[in-house]
Amino acid sequence: MNANDSIMSAEAVPRQRAQHVLAVVVAAISLCWPAFLNRYPLMYPDSIGYIGDGRAIAAALFLHRFGHFGWQRSAFYSLGILPFHLNRSPWPIIALQALLTAWVMWLVVRSIVSRGRTRSYLLVVAFLSVLSSVAWFVSFAVPDILGSVLYLSIYLLVFARETLSRTERWLLAVLAWWCCLSHSTHLLLGLCLCALLAVSLLFRHARTRLWKGIVQVAVIVALAFASQLGLNTFLFGRPSLDAGRPPLLMARVIADGPGRMYLEQNCPRLGWTICTHVANLPDSEDDFLWVPTGIFASATEAEKQQLRREEMPLVLATVRAFPGAQLRASLQNAWEQFLDIDIADFGNSTWMEGSLNKVMPGSEADYRRSLQSRSAVPSDFFSDLAEWVAGISLVVVLGMMPLLWRWRVWRLLGLVFIVLPVLVLNAIFTGALSGIDARYQARVAWLVPLLAVLVVSAVVERYWVRGRAPAAELP
Repeated sequence: MNANDSIMSAEAVPRQRAQHVLAVVVAAISLCWPAFLNRYPLMYPDSIGYIGDGRAIAAALFLHRFGHFGWQRSAFYSLGILPFHLNRSPWPIIALQALLTAWVMWLVVRSIVSRGRTRSYLLVVAFLSVLSSVAWFVSFAVPDILGSVLYLSIYLLVFARETLSRTERWLLAVLAWWCCLSHSTHLLLGLCLCALLAVSLLFRHARTRLWKGIVQVAVIVALAFASQLGLNTFLFGRPSLDAGRPPLLMARVIADGPGRMYLEQNCPRLGWTICTHVANLPDSEDDFLWVPTGIFASATEAEKQQLRREEMPLVLATVRAFPGAQLRASLQNAWEQFLDIDIADFGNSTWMEGSLNKVMPGSEADYRRSLQSRSAVPSDFFSDLAEWVAGISLVVVLGMMPLLWRWRVWRLLGLVFIVLPVLVLNAIFTGALSGIDARYQARVAWLVPLLAVLVVSAVVERYWVRGRAPAAELP
């Protein structure tokens, strides 16, 4: 290479970086289209808590001024978004989520595609933003999208580590730590993925190539657990991972039926607080937990504490007494959750509308101009579209897996190794252990079309580009 070639190469690197940054920004903007369509970020009652708790948690943490803040939502997510919204507008929350998602998607596409990466990346984002649920959850002022960001980050740190610079690895590690802490299910799924990755070390190929990434992910998850325990100890005075969450499992086994049967048979000798309601136990976990007249919502603080203490004894006793019935109910719930991937019902909530102005003074007027305030968000059409695309994509991925294995396309196989277990585990943790809600599965379902697009691109490159092996194939 002569001097002129060296100069041209040196000039090309900053230009390429600028193109990549611009591509990520363009992708982030395109992922916000549901919020633009709505004329306001998509909101949920939980959004009020996440936004409103930030200042109180920061005051307790940094100024030792303890006030009232929620105990059932992620303090780390509330703290993370606080510097962006500052209780003025939810738009910066959406911008943050869009940029993080777009950046991680860029790293994923870059790890797989070798030709025309920027063009391929923008096409992938355009495809997913319209035909999957990703843009809807990016535009949603809750931490749901950060679960998928976490799982893709784990893939990058383990299976595509050599495609990352040292700075990118450190940034991804910090991002994965925050994503773990943004929601309790993210932390549980991160732990399960660590266990699956540890099992992969039994294979010689994995031991030689993946151990550094697996160790780093294990350290990130361990730090997330320690951080959760430490913050809850500081805020609530006791080491805890859940910080006083509602008795979700109690509500679940009662709604499933076996918990109700156990209480009806044994309450005369138990003397539990829940036994005072044995004659009017609800059929739904939502009615038990959230309806104002429900058992938990209407209980005094002392009764709530007692119900939490009774939760695990009831669950364990129910499983011992009716193991078959509870297993069948849990599997049925998980299966229904796996199949239910409607994006969400973005209707208006009177409570949310009334509370929004309290956490963001002056924002109520802006919200009332949105489609959501009139329950007019056209999410049903896009839910059906995303459901069909996710189903077809899953068939494509499963059908192509034998080819990927035969070609030893390790990075794509690594992405499959992350995405498919996430779909199953997410359905179990939400449907079987909490409650069935289409939103829970839809927030990870977009990973399947992403995987399908990358698989198809590998196959096309294999057969149409002069027999060239897929770029993701490792030596």
